[in-house]
Amino acid sequence: MTRKRDPEDKEGWESLVEEASEGSLSPGPELERAMQEAADAVEARAAERAAGAAGAAGAAGRPGAGGESETDAGVAALEAELAALRDRYVRLQADFENFRRRALRERAEALEFCHQNLVKDLVPTVDNLGRAIEHARQSGGGDFAGFLQGVELVLRELVAVLAKHGVARVSPEGEPFDPSLHEAMAQLEDDTKATGTVVQVLEPGYNLRERLIRPARVIVSKRSAEGDGAREPGNADE
Repeated sequence: MTRKRDPEDKEGWESLVEEASEGSLSPGPELERAMQEAADAVEARAAERAAGAAGAAGAAGRPGAGGESETDAGVAALEAELAALRDRYVRLQADFENFRRRALRERAEALEFCHQNLVKDLVPTVDNLGRAIEHARQSGGGDFAGFLQGVELVLRELVAVLAKHGVARVSPEGEPFDPSLHEAMAQLEDDTKATGTVVQVLEPGYNLRERLIRPARVIVSKRSAEGDGAREPGNADE
């Protein structure tokens, strides 16, 4: 229901939703244009009214009944247009407020149910694990091999579900230790491997697509004292 985007490349409605959630939502471009059009129309009508009154007074030498009638008609037309613009402004404001509320509601629902597909895929795996446990109980614990096979099947299903949703297991045994990806829990003397090599994975790491969500906990190799001495210059066997 939600799409991840770069913070610098957001569509207009997403920016409005974020501003609304921070309590600083500003009118949209259409609403601002309507307000500006209303202001321009009022100024233009006022200028026309002033010009018409001045022209009528100059032609007749004094304000006449006909000039007053034209002025009144202009005022009535101006008031009618202003009322129409106000009505448009109110409608746009109401539409904008409805859109803001709807966007906030949809955003809240997206955050609340964003993991719905993952849960839906995990439910069958949970059911299979329950069946394996129930089978072990009915057999009185005698069918250990069957129970183990069922648990292994559930584990494979669980790993497949995680992979479907972009979660990858990281098992770096035999690779060079990388502190940005691995967490060293201990060191083990091993002269057969280069110093800083992962010799054992205690807990695998996990990536969510390209993001590390848990580093792998590992044991890293180091040279023993004898191994370091054998590599020192001046040894006869060097």
